[in-house]
Amino acid sequence: MSSDTRLAFAHPSERAEATAPEHSGGLRDRISLRDYIREVEIGAFQQERGTLQRVRFNVVVEVAAMSGAIDDDVDRILSYDRVTEAIDAELGTDRINLLETLAARVADRILLEPQALRVFVRIEKIDRGPYSLGVEIVRETGGTDEAATPVEAPQPRVVFLSADRVLRGDLHAIIDACDDDAMQLILCVDAPDLPRAKAQTSAAQRHIDLLAIEQNAWVLAARDSRCHVVGTRTELDWAMKNGQICVWAPAKLVQDASDAPQDASDALALATWFAEQMQAAELVTVGCRAPETTLSTREIA
Repeated sequence: MSSDTRLAFAHPSERAEATAPEHSGGLRDRISLRDYIREVEIGAFQQERGTLQRVRFNVVVEVAAMSGAIDDDVDRILSYDRVTEAIDAELGTDRINLLETLAARVADRILLEPQALRVFVRIEKIDRGPYSLGVEIVRETGGTDEAATPVEAPQPRVVFLSADRVLRGDLHAIIDACDDDAMQLILCVDAPDLPRAKAQTSAAQRHIDLLAIEQNAWVLAARDSRCHVVGTRTELDWAMKNGQICVWAPAKLVQDASDAPQDASDALALATWFAEQMQAAELVTVGCRAPETTLSTREIA
């Protein structure tokens, strides 16, 4: 493997050649995609939300050398279209904050192709200044045991509490009634019944409505020390694995998702969407009617 620092900023095709595996079982062919530019909404900073920016992709895929004649048959090779399709497919899913996440997902999708052995993915933002900001990753088939081991997702009980039930004196009893050692518990809340700021744009209003719900999530957590406010999927997974009662703060997950309800003023609709995303075993509504959903539902008056 080359240690030439010049290669740090070389095109991935040069890096692939310089870092060819010593025990690859023979020569490898390579196909490459250069300077594929898409306009996408991506980024963890608030100013990057609701704004398109140009992102440049450079990809090199190493494939096993053909043992026989190709016969000019496109079905026998890894088509360039499969590379661009992998990029477009990942850009069409949930909104992504990190280039590292996007690069890993693109690489994983390309490696699903039977011909692919190793892939280099470089992604750069080209509108953030008089320079390019980017990441490059390398992945190969059989690279991690973790990816090959499916993890069974928990099916929690999601409980939605109306605004007045968050403040009532029987909150502890409600949580006790819904808590089950055999099922993780996630609480969702309505926004407080208080005047709310009005914004001139729908994006700003959506954020305000989401923060109103989060305000009540913190109110609930302060009233019962067993409850912990969580806002990311990582926090949710960790809390459920450790038996904690979660209170969902929706802003991040909703804004990052491409299929979340646009009207954040309807907290019950958001909670229903969230319960469906979590594949909840049950959706319980406290102080309001159960919504229409394919999930199992229950009402507590």
